Formats: sequence, structure tokens, C-alpha cells
Amino acid sequence: MNSNVFKPSIALLMASLTVALIAGCGSGGDGNGNGFFGSSAGAGPKGAVCQGAGCVSLGTAANYVILAKTGVSTVPSSVVTGNVGLSPAARTALTGWSLISEPTDTFFTSAQVAPRGKLYAADNVGGTTSSDLGTAVLDMQAAYTDAAGRAPTSAATTDVGSGTLTSLTLAPGTYQWGSAVNIPTDLTFNGTSTDIWILKVAGTLDMATAKNVILSGGALSKNIFWQVSGAVTVGANTHFEGVVLGQTSITFGNLASITGRLLSQTAVVLDATTVTLP
Repeated sequence: MNSNVFKPSIALLMASLTVALIAGCGSGGDGNGNGFFGSSAGAGPKGAVCQGAGCVSLGTAANYVILAKTGVSTVPSSVVTGNVGLSPAARTALTGWSLISEPTDTFFTSAQVAPRGKLYAADNVGGTTSSDLGTAVLDMQAAYTDAAGRAPTSAATTDVGSGTLTSLTLAPGTYQWGSAVNIPTDLTFNGTSTDIWILKVAGTLDMATAKNVILSGGALSKNIFWQVSGAVTVGANTHFEGVVLGQTSITFGNLASITGRLLSQTAVVLDATTVTLP
């Protein structure tokens, strides 16, 4: 190669770098229109959301893979793909994340959150983080209320298994239980990519250790909504699927995983958990 073909001056290089940095701060900087020093909470990877008239709308809560009101903890390290939001609690309730600050105090990053994902707390003072989180929490609560108000599809989708779901395959529809739900085995959702499941649980939801929620026939996690009034507990080494709308706490055991979202009106507790956007 002719070494004289391209020899930019130091001044030109610096000018180009300056333009790139300014563009990055204003238009995203991560290649997806999400500025590293962006002004809006939830900037970053969003994942897929349910589309269609039968969906439960998440509103701006869909900007987060985890959203909680009182705390989000991880002991030991977890692996999260997506944004983590906390409001009205402050950053001190983001425990176990080894938070890394940035100059504007708009968000945090963490080695436990995949690149482009950010953590936001109500006391971040930069940008519009506090306001955006407040709106997202209201949207989360509205989604919970929406799901809770859905009528069961039929008598066949009411109190299935008397609350014990053993080796079942669930067709699309709205399911309702007037009590706690226990999942002691693998659970399968069978349907197409446009089918929707809404599961309304009046009590707690527990899934045993080392089990799996399985999707078949094209079913997608973004289209599965778990509306749970009591605590949600997923056992160690268990894989879960769907959008969890919890009125109280959501707890995942050691090395458990989920493809979906954890949206809690109290706290989310992780233990070396893998959380992946749908």
C-alpha cells in the first residue's frame, strides 16, 4: 500500500474525534440512538413487547427489563440484559450491583448489566430520570390493574389444576386462579407468535427448583403475562418465561433465569440470576 495515500494531520484527527463525540452524546453513542449521557431514563436496549388488541400494555415500563419500587438486589453477581429501574426508592436500594457513576448522575452502569443496559434510581439528578421513572412505575401499576381486570376465557381456564400445575401444556387464553399457584414440574405454553396468555394469580406463585417454562409452536415470552397478587418465588436452576407483574416481591433462586421482564410493586431479589429481554 502507498503510505502517502492517506496521512491525516493530528489536527484533522482531533477535529474528527470531537465531531464523533458530540454526535455520540447527542444522538446515542451506543449505535442505537441511546446517548451514554442521555437525558431520558430507559435509554438503552428495550427488547420486544406484545403487539395487538389483546395485549397488556406496559407503557414506558417496557423500557426496563427489571422495574421495582422498593429495591433491586443481587447476591452474588447476576447477568442482566436490559435496563434496571427503581422508584421511588433511592440508589442505596440497588444492592450488590457495584454501581459505576457517570458525570451527569443520570444513570449507572455495572459489570453485571450487559453493555448498553443501565441502572436508574429515583435520586439520579441528571436529565429526566426521576420523572421518567415515576411515569414508568405508574404504567407498571396500570398494566397490573389491566391484567387483573381481564375475564377468564372460559370455565376451562379457571382454577386449572386447583392451583397445582403438574406437567401441563397451556393453550392461549386468560387463566384465573382464586388461590396460590404452584408449579412443581416443567410447564409448556403452546401457540403461535401472535397468541397471548394472561395468568391471574390471587395468591403466591411458586415454581420448583431445576424446572423449565417451555415455549412451543412459536409462542413468545413477550406475550405471556403473569399477574400475581402475592410473592413470586422461582426455584434455583429454574428457567422462567414471560412478563411478571407482581404486586409484591419477585425472588429468583440461585442460577435461575428468565426471558421476559420482572416488574414488581415492591422488590426484586436475584441470586446469580440471568435476566434477558424478550
